Amino acid sequence: MNANWLTPAWPAPANIRAVCTTRHGGVSVAPFDSLNLGDHVGDNPLAVARNRMIVGDTLQLPSEPLWLKQVHGVDVCGMDAGTCYPTGDASTAFGKGQVSVIMTADCLPVLFCDKAGTRVAAAHAGWRGLADGVLERTVESLQCPPADLLVWLGPAIGADAFEVGAEVRETFMQHDPSAQAAFKPSSNTGKWMADIYTLARQRLNAVGVADIYGGDLCTYTDAERFFSYRRDGQTGRMASLIWMV
Repeated sequence: MNANWLTPAWPAPANIRAVCTTRHGGVSVAPFDSLNLGDHVGDNPLAVARNRMIVGDTLQLPSEPLWLKQVHGVDVCGMDAGTCYPTGDASTAFGKGQVSVIMTADCLPVLFCDKAGTRVAAAHAGWRGLADGVLERTVESLQCPPADLLVWLGPAIGADAFEVGAEVRETFMQHDPSAQAAFKPSSNTGKWMADIYTLARQRLNAVGVADIYGGDLCTYTDAERFFSYRRDGQTGRMASLIWMV
């Protein structure tokens, strides 16, 4: 495996492959340096295409990933989406060689598989999608008991860097009062520091998913490895991919 990329530390079945890229290993120039995989951020389209080819070649992907047009929503796409760039914020795969992928640069990437190795999914969980139920929708779309699922939380903005307004806290607490545990007062009056990892775990636990891994990286503070939209504004996107062999 490429030393620049992350491999989830989770007890996935032997036929499951999962990878999260970092910013290293591609051909894009600043501020997208260098492995930018987002084609919607202002980077040279030829560089993005080359970067996606590098990922495919290095990972020996069995097929072209289902790249999504992500909109911070809750729609979950299947591999029969019928378009090369379907609109959605998660995808599921039930067949060997089908690659689910989502892109992030502070939002939370969430990878799913079942313990039998028969289904996988990838979800994009910014705070809006997380609050609106993208993870719950993904669990439902996997069509198996939630207790049979394994979940990995990839690199996202950390709790010490994610400042939000009071309305964000209220949105989560209206759904579940225990969400207050994921918020701490900010030094800026009226603002809160949000722990997106805790919020994701709460949502997953509430629908019966118990085996959750990862959730200990920060895109904002680790500028050497990760793109961060909140830190840099114009920047690239990492990809989190999962498939079965």
